[in-house]
Amino acid sequence: MKNIFIISFFSFLLLGFTSCVKDNPLDILVPDVGLTEEEVANGLKEALTVGTDTSVSIVSSLDGFYKDDLIKILLPPEANTIIENISYVPGGEKLVSDVILLLNRSAEDAAKEAKPIFVNVVTSMTIEDAFSILQGEDTSATYYLKKNSYSQLKELFQPKINVSLNKPLLAGVSTNEAWNTLQTAYNTVANNGGVLLGISPITPISLDEYAANKALYGLFSKIAIEEKSIRKDPAARVTDLLKKVFGSVF
Repeated sequence: MKNIFIISFFSFLLLGFTSCVKDNPLDILVPDVGLTEEEVANGLKEALTVGTDTSVSIVSSLDGFYKDDLIKILLPPEANTIIENISYVPGGEKLVSDVILLLNRSAEDAAKEAKPIFVNVVTSMTIEDAFSILQGEDTSATYYLKKNSYSQLKELFQPKINVSLNKPLLAGVSTNEAWNTLQTAYNTVANNGGVLLGISPITPISLDEYAANKALYGLFSKIAIEEKSIRKDPAARVTDLLKKVFGSVF
């Protein structure tokens, strides 16, 4: 399934680096092969839709975030004080582990909600956008998607990950509950023995925006990886339209 992104999009991109430049960019792609501009545009959109769907499917699977060191979500930097002094908190190491696991489970749970958002952005792409990507770097498609969709994704994705943060995803406990338990446990120690231990309480931190940004970072990271590998190793075209459009230019 991972290699579905191979479909055409990056075969399409690779072609741009080896073809001569012509007055009409479509001449690069479809020289006398009986394809309409509409077919070419639809083929590209279909390829991008399948590709982003593949990336979303990867990260939304069990351990899609948690067991991928590239995108695994750790505690926010503001929590470093807790981490550095966790030995003072009874059961603190387990609390930290639980929060990290739950944070990643929330991202995995919410990631599937990004599919329709990506589809909406992809289908709005113009053929002019496509040829701009054609001449770009090895992650130019990912850059295009991020540039044109991040604000919309963040706005629509934020409420969805907030829901996931409040779901009881581990032993009947939600990410926010586990996180609040950890912060409370640390602050209890800091308030009662902070002077002797040399530690201070922290201001409660919300995970909402942090989790949303990290989840979106993971999504775009996977799309970029797919794009790089597919540019270098074109393979299969899984629909009739993709076979027609991209098979005709080779």
